[in-house]
Amino acid sequence: MKSSVLKVINPFDQKIVCELPWEEETTLNKKIGEAHQAWGQWRHLSLDERTKQVKIGLERFRSRSEAIAREITLQMGKPIAQSKREMETFFDRADYMISIAGKSLSPIVLPEKKGFHRRIEHLPLGVVFNIAAWNYPLLIPVNVIVPALLAGNTVVLKHSARTPLCGKAFETAFGELEIPGLVTNLVLTHQQTLSVIEDSRIHYVAFTGSVPGGSQIYRHSAKRFIDVGLELGGKDPAYVAEDTDLDFAVENIIDGACYNAGQSCCAVERVYVHHTLYEPFLIKAKKVLEAYQLGNPLEPGTTMGPLVSRSALELLENQVRDGITRGGRLIMGGKRLPDSEGNFFLPTLIADLPNRAELMQEESFGPIVPVMSVADDEEALKCMSDSRYGLTASVWTRDRERAEYFAQNLETGTLYQNRCDYLDPALPWTGMKDSGIAATLSEFGFYHLTKRKSIHFRER
Repeated sequence: MKSSVLKVINPFDQKIVCELPWEEETTLNKKIGEAHQAWGQWRHLSLDERTKQVKIGLERFRSRSEAIAREITLQMGKPIAQSKREMETFFDRADYMISIAGKSLSPIVLPEKKGFHRRIEHLPLGVVFNIAAWNYPLLIPVNVIVPALLAGNTVVLKHSARTPLCGKAFETAFGELEIPGLVTNLVLTHQQTLSVIEDSRIHYVAFTGSVPGGSQIYRHSAKRFIDVGLELGGKDPAYVAEDTDLDFAVENIIDGACYNAGQSCCAVERVYVHHTLYEPFLIKAKKVLEAYQLGNPLEPGTTMGPLVSRSALELLENQVRDGITRGGRLIMGGKRLPDSEGNFFLPTLIADLPNRAELMQEESFGPIVPVMSVADDEEALKCMSDSRYGLTASVWTRDRERAEYFAQNLETGTLYQNRCDYLDPALPWTGMKDSGIAATLSEFGFYHLTKRKSIHFRER
């Protein structure tokens, strides 16, 4: 039997951050009805009018920036400096999507054909059900909410049970604008979430989370034949080629692996290094990892906070144990911080792993850098391709042709050269294989939040 309230636990000191009641069924039904009713009005406003209202919502968000950043840190353990940086990126993404909304949502007028007028309209879908994850609790929802509103949809938001205060922040900012009910925060159990998907007043589902979770969401959505956007994580590889700037590569790869304590769907989770640079890479990587400061995430000097849950510690320890059993060489870390109330896992470097080890195949979501030596580009490509995931990959090289070789041959949503763990809002955020379907951000983010109507007029 579920508790009558949701309790949010601070992963640093295990204290209760807040307690929120689960939605009552009658209230839940009413809220979805209000979101559906709001869509009936909102979709008829012009884009200029919708944009004006969205900007008001963003200013409300900005007025609470300090409080929201602190709430993020308390709920999921991100160092306060990173929470503030997430706030800045939140506005950058929102502003970019506003800047391209006019072009992205304008009708496509086909070339003139005598006696005919033909165009393609981008129409709002209706009520978008956004199921958001905890690891980037502002960025994941904003990728959907702002373009959804601009396109004429309304949103019901089910935030993670670990970061529900972020859901309340979105509703406070956008829920009561000129038309009430544009963004509705819901505190839902797992079963309630599935029941909302099956509600006929829901027209699209955007989910960020695990592969098993995405599979369940997809099956329930298929009962009604509604479209779904799924962002399902990754096991993102980095390849350090023989011509790379090694200091630059090490610094950025370690940051890409350990930022937010490695709790990112596009974190670097496996590293392949050309054999000529293998030992120098490990020496430099160890030095960078040793510089991380674990501690109270509210303190400005902390550079790595705790993991979000105790269970995550056990998973990582099991993966390290598997790696050592398979011949891996543990250079540093590999275990939780002893005698700590916080869910801290020590920054970890492990070398000489076979590509079938769990650390090279299964998502870790922690500050672990597993490294393998490769003979050449061809072996690197083969090993990078040997995965059920395909979210991002990075190639660290001065050679543009080498980067293009990997771009053309690696099945991944984003291929970086000399960069990693970054979303450019001008590019679609998408995955291949088990990393998901559809896309957010860019003009294609608008595409998935609208439907096409063909206008075909013949003059008589």
